[in-house]
Amino acid sequence: MSSMPQPRTGVIHDIGYQRYEGPRLGRGYAARSLYVHSVRSSFGLGRSAWAKVLPIGLLGMASIASLILVVINTQLPEPVLDYAGIASTFTYAATVFVAIVAPELVSVDLRTNLLQLYLSRPIRRSDYALAKLAALATATFVLFAVPMLIMFAGMAFSTDDGIAGVFDELGGLCVGLLAAVVHAALLAAIALPLASLSGRRVFASGIIIAVFLLTAPVSAALEAFSYDSAAGHLAGLIDPSRLLAGVDQWLFGVDLRLVNVGGFGAVYGLLTVVLIVAGTACALWRYRKVKS
Repeated sequence: MSSMPQPRTGVIHDIGYQRYEGPRLGRGYAARSLYVHSVRSSFGLGRSAWAKVLPIGLLGMASIASLILVVINTQLPEPVLDYAGIASTFTYAATVFVAIVAPELVSVDLRTNLLQLYLSRPIRRSDYALAKLAALATATFVLFAVPMLIMFAGMAFSTDDGIAGVFDELGGLCVGLLAAVVHAALLAAIALPLASLSGRRVFASGIIIAVFLLTAPVSAALEAFSYDSAAGHLAGLIDPSRLLAGVDQWLFGVDLRLVNVGGFGAVYGLLTVVLIVAGTACALWRYRKVKS
C-alpha cells in the first residue's frame, strides 16, 4: 500500500524587524517619487562628484554662453540671438546631454534587474516608463531654460525702455520656454527608448549618438543636392536637430540658416508631434516586454 504524500508546510519567522504601520501612499506617490529621484539623478545630485561633471558641466557652459550673449546683445542695436534662438543653438549640446543622461536613468536598472524591485510596489510598468521619460524631458528643459533665465535677467536689467522693455523681454522669454518644451519633449522621446535597448551605459550612449551623428550628414547632403526643390526643403526631416530648427523657423521665426523649410513648416511641426507620440509609445512598449 503506497503512502500518501505529506502536505508541505511552511513557517513564517518573526526575526525582529520593525513593522510599518504608517499610511500606504499608493501608486501616485511612488511614481512622483521615482520622477523626482530621476530628475535629481540626471544632474548627478545625491551621487558621486564624477557623476556631476558632464551634466553640470554642460549646464555651466550653456550658462556662460548665455552671459556672453547678454554682453553682446547689450552692445548692439539689435540682439544677435533671441530666446527661441537659444533653443535652436543649444540643441546640439542637448543631444550630448540626453546621450549621457538617458542611459543613467534606465540602463543601470536594466543591467542590475532593479525593475522587479520597483514593480514590487504599487507602481506599474507604464508608470516607470512615463516617470523616466518625464524626468529626462524635465532635465533637458532645464538645460535650455537656465540660460534663457540668465539672459532674461541680464537683458531686463539693462533695458533702456523701462517697464515696457522688461515686458518685451518677458514675452520673448515665454516664447523661448515654449520652444524649449518642444525641444526637450522630442529629444527625450527619441533618447529614452534608444537607451532602454541596452543595459550597458556605453552602448546605450553610443546608440543615441549614432542616431544623431548619422542622420545629420545625410540630411545636409540631401539639402545640398536639391536646395530649392521640395526634396531640399524636406531634407531636414531626417535629422532630429534640423527638424527642431525647422519647427523653430516655422513657429517662432528663428532663421539661423540651419535648415530651409520653405513652405513645409507645418510638415516639420506634424512630424515632431508624431515622433514625440511614437517615442512615448515605444518606451511604454519596451517596458511591457522587459522581464522582471
